[in-house]
Amino acid sequence: MFSQIIGKICKSILDLIVAAAAALRISPNLLTLAGFLVTIVSATYLARGKFFQAGLIIILAGIFDMLDGRVARTTQNVTQFGAFFDSVLDRYSDIAMFLGLIVYYSKGQRLAYVVLSGIAMVGAVMTSYTRARAESLIPLCKVGFMERPERMVLLILGTLTDRMAPVLWVMAFFSDLTVVHRIAYTWKETSRLKPIVSSQ
Repeated sequence: MFSQIIGKICKSILDLIVAAAAALRISPNLLTLAGFLVTIVSATYLARGKFFQAGLIIILAGIFDMLDGRVARTTQNVTQFGAFFDSVLDRYSDIAMFLGLIVYYSKGQRLAYVVLSGIAMVGAVMTSYTRARAESLIPLCKVGFMERPERMVLLILGTLTDRMAPVLWVMAFFSDLTVVHRIAYTWKETSRLKPIVSSQ
């Protein structure tokens, strides 16, 4: 009951922001870029070890991430380039935050967590890549657990509670598990397709 009330309040606030952005004719692509720039700020805080502040800024970046698509639909300004632009900046945002963590752990000479952050970063990028590549061959490939929303929630939890180390283990494991799952799923789905026979 309480969670539903909070959800309705948050949705009402978000709807008001979307309406204001639409009334001001703010470009969805501009909101996407703003969210990316906010993420860069959060990455600098991660690199300095100021996790709590970084977590708050990641929440702000997440608001921008929700706004751009909603504003695009409200203003009927949904474009293929907008979807492409959003996806590209999402990847850069993911990389920036993990690089922030790599810088932080390298300054503390914690090699194991430098490597772990790198593994989590590769898993995050490959999770998105395997889906995009698979969907050039099959209609849909959304299998697996660790997509971007789950990563953002884990990052927020890790930063706000100062428990980044266990969160990194979870992200590294489940991101790469998702990649393996998508490879297996794509192999299964493509094996059902008829082989392309050359006309020569």
